[in-house]
Amino acid sequence: MANNKILSYTPQGVCSRQIDLELKDGIIESVHFTGGCNGNTQGISILVKGMKATDAIAKLRGINCKGKGTSCPDQLARALEQALQEE
Repeated sequence: MANNKILSYTPQGVCSRQIDLELKDGIIESVHFTGGCNGNTQGISILVKGMKATDAIAKLRGINCKGKGTSCPDQLARALEQALQEE
C-alpha cells in the first residue's frame, strides 16, 4: 500500500506565503507555491517532481536569497523534512 502524504507548509522569511506538497512513498508527486517569484517557484516545482524527497532536501537546504538566511528552495527543503518526520 502506498504511503501518501499531503502537507501545507507556511514558509518563514521569504516572499512565498504557502507551500503545498504531496509525497508518495518518499517521492515528490507535486509542489505548489503560493506567492513568491512565479517563474522561479514554478521551475523549482517542475524540477523536483519525481525526485526523492531526501535528494531534494540535500540539494535545496541552505540556499540563501538576498541575505535572508533562507529562500523558497530552502523553505521547500524544510517543508519536505517536516513531511518526512510526520510519516
